Amino acid sequence: MVAKRLSQSLVLRKRITKSAALCLFSCLFLCFAQRTLAEESEKPVEEESRAHVGYGKKGFEFGSADGNYLMQIQSRFQFRYTYRIIENGVDYRDYQSVGQNTFRVNRARLKIGGHAYRPWIMYFFEYELVGSALLDYRFMIEKLPYLSFKAGQWKVYYNRERVISSGSQQMLDRSMINPYFTVDRQQGVSLYGRLDGRGAADFNYWVSVFSGTGRGANENDDAYPMLMARIQWNVLGRELEFSGSDLTFHKRGAGILALAAVTNQSPYTKFSQNGGGELWGFEPGEPGQYRVNQWVEETALMFRGFSWQQEFHWKQVHDRVNGSTTTMIGNYVQFGYFFHYAWSAIPKPLELAFRHSFYYPDLNQTADRQYEYSLAANWFFHAHLNKLTAQVTYMEFRNTATGLQEDLWIALQWDISI
Repeated sequence: MVAKRLSQSLVLRKRITKSAALCLFSCLFLCFAQRTLAEESEKPVEEESRAHVGYGKKGFEFGSADGNYLMQIQSRFQFRYTYRIIENGVDYRDYQSVGQNTFRVNRARLKIGGHAYRPWIMYFFEYELVGSALLDYRFMIEKLPYLSFKAGQWKVYYNRERVISSGSQQMLDRSMINPYFTVDRQQGVSLYGRLDGRGAADFNYWVSVFSGTGRGANENDDAYPMLMARIQWNVLGRELEFSGSDLTFHKRGAGILALAAVTNQSPYTKFSQNGGGELWGFEPGEPGQYRVNQWVEETALMFRGFSWQQEFHWKQVHDRVNGSTTTMIGNYVQFGYFFHYAWSAIPKPLELAFRHSFYYPDLNQTADRQYEYSLAANWFFHAHLNKLTAQVTYMEFRNTATGLQEDLWIALQWDISI
């Protein structure tokens, strides 16, 4: 009985400590924002002008005359047709339909963002109409470029591929390895910024604390939150946007080298847009059953119509109930090019892209592995806001129990934002 009470006391103490830390973390930034807001409110008010109403790259805009309030409203739709040439019952994405021919509204999103009170107090909401899910809701204080604050729910800035919006991707979908390694959307708080030194002394950083139980989960399952840290070196002294394809034609080039790490303890071994779940071979967990430690190394480059991105992932799952440990790795390489810049006879809006991925679900069973080969062609009517993508993908699944399984499919997708 004494041991039980002592254990309960330790858990309670950890929860109180975590709560106190998060409260202090938030209060410091709220106080900073309030003080800065008070200082700016003492400045003389400029002469009033007409309020802004129009349409921009983020949709319809409604802004106040003084520029302190702005609301942007945008809708986005993805229409996709898929034809499976070879299909052996393999379906590595839990949201992908199985069948020879499918036509679907792959995504239908409503986005609302902007700023309030001051241009540096920002907000953003995103709602999925097809699945009836609130995906993002976040508030940001970005007064200082080297020290910003964010609270709410969003895609964790862990790996570049997942952070890039599905509407700004170079390929139809993210790589085969993404479902196994992404930490997806979480609720929490984050510090981030850019340390812009001279030349190559240019870095971005993110430090975050999350509930660690996925989208829509309002509380942690135990006393241990998810912790994430990312450091990104802007190698050429220029920041690279989170977007696929070199649509802006980087004359001088922009490239990054990034490292990120995550540690979490929860009932889950993977995360997706639907929330927490389990990797193949893992049973539904109890609170705090799975300790997951993982890290990623990534590179990206855009230069004169050429784009490159790559990620290597390492992940270890320790089952605290059964005492087992599983280590997995994965990697993808993806590049694209607008061949118009090499041969002017080729239409300028046309881009070709290629990707190769591999995944080892257990390093103790190296015979079990998966491969992906994808080739895509993009036609940009109006950048990523209106584009047509055709893609062919071949996937190979090797397993000691089931042998070789294959999946070959072609797809055509129209992505449009209004």
